[in-house]
Amino acid sequence: MEIQLNPELEAKLTQIAHHEGKEAAQLVQEALEQYVDDAEYRAAVRLSREQIARGEFIEQEEMDARVASWFAS
Repeated sequence: MEIQLNPELEAKLTQIAHHEGKEAAQLVQEALEQYVDDAEYRAAVRLSREQIARGEFIEQEEMDARVASWFAS
């Protein structure tokens, strides 16, 4: 995949890469990996909030009891 960067962004990226001792392509790869990880996290949080809004959760006391039973076995 190839992407086009505007000259200002490309210059900033090149400067950052130079200061970090990395190739610009490596910085882009790392940034995109972080973005994807963050997007997956945000999706999981959004799903959790939707489940809570629908009442699909258990109370803390019930969760504590479940965890305690795991360790009692």
